[in-house]
Amino acid sequence: MNLTVCVRNFFLSRTLAALVAFILILISPLLVAASAVMLPMVYYRKKHPVNMVFLGIFTVCVSLSVGLGCLTKRGPIIFEAAGMTLVVVVSLTAYTFWAGRRGHDFEFLGPFLFAACVILMLYAIVIILFPMGKTAVLVYGCIAALIFSAFIIYDTDNLIKRYTYDEYVAASITLYLDIINLFRAILMALEAAD
Repeated sequence: MNLTVCVRNFFLSRTLAALVAFILILISPLLVAASAVMLPMVYYRKKHPVNMVFLGIFTVCVSLSVGLGCLTKRGPIIFEAAGMTLVVVVSLTAYTFWAGRRGHDFEFLGPFLFAACVILMLYAIVIILFPMGKTAVLVYGCIAALIFSAFIIYDTDNLIKRYTYDEYVAASITLYLDIINLFRAILMALEAAD
């Protein structure tokens, strides 16, 4: 969306239509994820053609939300964040597969990651209520990138050891959300450092 000038100008025009489209795109992943995709996904997680349709709908909604979030960012920063995300995801996935073959188990990360997400949410609320400048956003982005990197290790380990063959769509959604959140965190850190 960022590289298409007419779409960018539409969303930055602050008209009523742009505001409505902006809000619909932002809440569509929440609405679709909560009601239309995730709840039926629990029931249809092992039914092949149906679970792929739900995965496609979820992917489109989240990708529109990410594209909308990138509207105000500069193009080179987006490409840098995408490249860094690619390198981190590939290297952490390779490491997790390597460690999994040697018997390492990363299930112990679960409670720590939950606590880290709670702390991250509290820090985000503090930043929203009491703006502290670019340094606070940079720190938030770096900490979030570390947390979501650990989530990639944890969820890849779960994919290898705990998900059955028929639950590949549920496993792909967890990894997809980890990668999206890692990209957003890196993008936030790069933008704050710029």
